[in-house]
Amino acid sequence: MILNAYDDGYSPNEAPKMPGQKIRGDTGQTARHELDEIYFQEASINLATRAEDVEPRLLIDALERHYDFAGSVTALSSEVEHTAAATLADGRQFILKTSSQPVALESFHFQSSVIAGLETATGFVVPQILRTRRGSLMFEEPGICGYLQERLSGVSLQEVNSSPDVLFRMGRALAEMGKALKLSDAPGKHRPVLWNVKCWSRLGEFARYLPHGSVAKLVNAALQEFNERIERHLQDLVWQVTHNDPSPYNSFLTDRGIAFIDFGDGGWGPQIQDLAIASSHFVTDSDLALGGAEHLIAGYAAACPLTELEASILVGLMKARQSALILINCWRAELFPEDAAYIKKNVARAEKGLAFLSSLSPAMAEATVTAAVSGMRGCMKA
Repeated sequence: MILNAYDDGYSPNEAPKMPGQKIRGDTGQTARHELDEIYFQEASINLATRAEDVEPRLLIDALERHYDFAGSVTALSSEVEHTAAATLADGRQFILKTSSQPVALESFHFQSSVIAGLETATGFVVPQILRTRRGSLMFEEPGICGYLQERLSGVSLQEVNSSPDVLFRMGRALAEMGKALKLSDAPGKHRPVLWNVKCWSRLGEFARYLPHGSVAKLVNAALQEFNERIERHLQDLVWQVTHNDPSPYNSFLTDRGIAFIDFGDGGWGPQIQDLAIASSHFVTDSDLALGGAEHLIAGYAAACPLTELEASILVGLMKARQSALILINCWRAELFPEDAAYIKKNVARAEKGLAFLSSLSPAMAEATVTAAVSGMRGCMKA
């Protein structure tokens, strides 16, 4: 059975409501539009939340109560949830994610469940989730919830000059993870996430936060193409649980293979979404037709062949995601100016990639994707 955009797990009358908002009891396009608008508004509120400052003593106490671990904690950079490195007395290192926000509970249930479900999969690596002393994937108590995971040893793709071979391997690993995620029925997969493709057509509301000039024009053009040419095809794609943020910061080279971390933006989306997102970050080589992303695309297609529809809209999805990254992060940088440098760490790369891809017509973009996949097949036959 093919799952699509409308297999979203709830009927209009069951959808979460914003305070003071009502949904008319009719079905069809109007009800769907209202549901998507509520989803967008709730997702915006969630991402307008500042990352919490948590006293280290509270985290140390939580480790002792729920895991019988003693050690030290060091806060790491994070946008909404609190992330800390936990070092035990014996030198072992873990990542502790916590929050006091009620909305985080659903997100942590999703993250810990998805990661735990991938622990025995092959072809890629994810951190191991440590069970609490009661055998649970996460802990909950008044004022705080969270989970503890393995801290992977390796280097992020942000820190290395990714060769064609590395990108090919990443693409293949991404496809294998997508296959494994097809089996996931994680709780919270439909929670509002602003990075979800359902929100992209509404992100023009953040255009006022963009600097005037060529970037604003390119973003507007990419979103217009998404709204007019691509969005109507989303319902024809295979939908499933996705990572939704396989960026260079969240992708690692380890001695066990390509690893993926941070499923905090994950949820219900098109299967091809993770390829579009990952590829959008690797448009860096002006001498290549897709800026180098073709190596990643070829690796993905080696394990999970693209359909004609996926090949035709992939570059458009990449541009829309680059535009979403620019818009959302410029908006959040205005909300939290003291954290602007961290929030906008990927913006310059997205602007450069968007400018490069915008020079391709839809027909040329599809041809370059097809050529990348065909070239991979030719190499395999040879």
